[in-house]
Amino acid sequence: MTTQVPKRSTAVTPRGLNHLVLNVRNMEESHHFWADLLGFKQVGQLKPRPERPNVMNMRFYSGVVDDVNHHDIALVERPELPEPPAEWSMERGALAINHIAITYPDREAWLEQVQFLKDQGVKMNLRVNHGMTHSVYINDPNGYGVEVLYELPEDVWKHDIDGALNYAERLPEDQLLVDDTDYRRDFSA
Repeated sequence: MTTQVPKRSTAVTPRGLNHLVLNVRNMEESHHFWADLLGFKQVGQLKPRPERPNVMNMRFYSGVVDDVNHHDIALVERPELPEPPAEWSMERGALAINHIAITYPDREAWLEQVQFLKDQGVKMNLRVNHGMTHSVYINDPNGYGVEVLYELPEDVWKHDIDGALNYAERLPEDQLLVDDTDYRRDFSA
């Protein structure tokens, strides 16, 4: 049966991103970061088959398996990749991907995750209260920036998304786990 598809003059708005595939230098090192440190679960791996005996080393990871996403992140091992930059920088990054944002379910889970990362010796590059999230920026073994965040309540930012996106309060390193819930709601100043 042929379905009549209406002609459009504009693109269909997507639901969002389905997954991200990253090239990584060392699969085990990257698996440790994404699974053991950030909490993603490995849900699959490409396996050689008779018709494809030389399949690439690729693993698939999910935060929460639901009826929409089967995986969120995939890693492809590429040992020939260059060494990552010595320091991660949002403003002067040398990689094609600036950063990847990973959201945790709520403030308490986020605080526990940040404390866990700190206890594991993960370098914290930046702590920022944005108008719509509170975030810590770290980087993976390949130099990709990773924003670990929780979303603020929608009523904090929905009235002024642009203002919330433009608001950023950097906190000093010694205030990594300081998280005030008196969220800013006026972004005009």
